[in-house]
Amino acid sequence: SKEMNVSAANVTVAIQYGDSFSKALIKNLIVVALSIFINYINAGLIYTFSKHQIFRFNPRYILFIHLVLNKTLQLILSISLYLFANSYFTIYVSLCMFILLPAILTTRNTPVNLACMAAECYISVCIPLRHGNICTVKKTYIAIGIMWVISLLTILPDIFILFITEELHFLKTRVFCDRDRVFRSSDSKNKRDASHIFFLVVVCLILFYTYFRVLFVAKAANSDAKKARNTILLHGFQMLMCMTLYMQTLLKQLLIYLFPGQRIPIQHTIFILIQIIPRCLSPVVYGIRDKTFRMYFKKYFICLQDKVNCVLIFFHI
Repeated sequence: SKEMNVSAANVTVAIQYGDSFSKALIKNLIVVALSIFINYINAGLIYTFSKHQIFRFNPRYILFIHLVLNKTLQLILSISLYLFANSYFTIYVSLCMFILLPAILTTRNTPVNLACMAAECYISVCIPLRHGNICTVKKTYIAIGIMWVISLLTILPDIFILFITEELHFLKTRVFCDRDRVFRSSDSKNKRDASHIFFLVVVCLILFYTYFRVLFVAKAANSDAKKARNTILLHGFQMLMCMTLYMQTLLKQLLIYLFPGQRIPIQHTIFILIQIIPRCLSPVVYGIRDKTFRMYFKKYFICLQDKVNCVLIFFHI
């Protein structure tokens, strides 16, 4: 009976997706190629951070590299789930949970990390005399630890609800690895939506407050204040990208309703725009934009010019 159920599920999803093998292969290759490129840049940023003390003892860069690590792990897990689903693979619920939990945790950490980065910018501009006492390396790592604890506390209720509402044999069944298929209780879905709204409201309030406080300081023609103002604006833009992630399901349903014959292209496009592109923007916006970090980062890249093109090669100095 279980085998028949799995086979029926495979047939249902295959009909739902309806992609030929060649199309599915091309889509998988595009997604994998993009993820390799993004993680290649992220690896360069992480390596640059680890090799220079000027970054390892600066709270701003510690928060930045934590954001990069977060997004790198989030991207790897998202790509893994996408490949499983796009290949019509079912896995055990217990295994799916081990993939989903860190993906959910890193998703939760991102907006909180952005709020901490905005707060650090605010302190450095508005109360610079106390910046050295407030923003220390030790306190930064404590803040990162608190981020993970808060994120973990938001997912623990889902685990408790699962064990209360589901029988133990559910963990041994095979499903297409998706949060709604594992944590399928209505209580879990309501809790998820409420926590999303709470996180977004709190982080948005922090971003607005820090931006306007820095804006008043920037009017005094202070170049550092203006730079901090622009940085907080970029944090706000990144926060909008986080909001699109939370609205992914609703956006997908809306587009499929408007264009019912384009279900597969819509799902693929939304995945690239919401799950992959934001992971590429963060290192480019925060890392390469920073003059100090860019100066050291460029040392690990050379450009070989020939008659045809210019190739970037990663190397160690």
